[in-house]
Amino acid sequence: MAQLLTPLENAPPRASSGSSKYRGATVEDLDPGPALSTKPSDLVVSALMNAYERDYTHLTIVSEDTRALLGYLSIPRLRKLLEDGVVKQADAVGQIMQRFQRRRNLYKVITMDTPLEELEDFFIGGMPDIGAQEFAIVTDAGRRFVLGVVTKDDLAEFVKRRPAGDLLASATDSIT
Repeated sequence: MAQLLTPLENAPPRASSGSSKYRGATVEDLDPGPALSTKPSDLVVSALMNAYERDYTHLTIVSEDTRALLGYLSIPRLRKLLEDGVVKQADAVGQIMQRFQRRRNLYKVITMDTPLEELEDFFIGGMPDIGAQEFAIVTDAGRRFVLGVVTKDDLAEFVKRRPAGDLLASATDSIT
């Protein structure tokens, strides 16, 4: 079963008012798109083009040798760095990637079976010792392979697509 690998491992879930909003839905219900990973030696222009082609806002960075997850590249941040002249399209991704803080050993693992309330807590900063997060990385159960990325926007879109609990109850009542 796939998992989300995100900061802070053993944080207790916070009680959320989202129970009725998500009605038992899990991370799997978000249907995360496939991950797009790049290597530290890849050129910025290549990473940027790949992200634009797939309309991605974040790319994962993996080791060239072991494919271990090293960090990520925020495309909005990359665009700003390019505009400001801090980075050039011919630079290597490794020069500007944001590395994960492995020494702190703070991460939150969320399986595909984890309720969306827990994912929401992660995004809004409801987990101890970390602030709000913009995205979470989906990995395999052993946290060895990146499978996808989910964002706050993915969660918001899921809520928009799903009818409200009282509307669903009304529809169900009218069917029976």
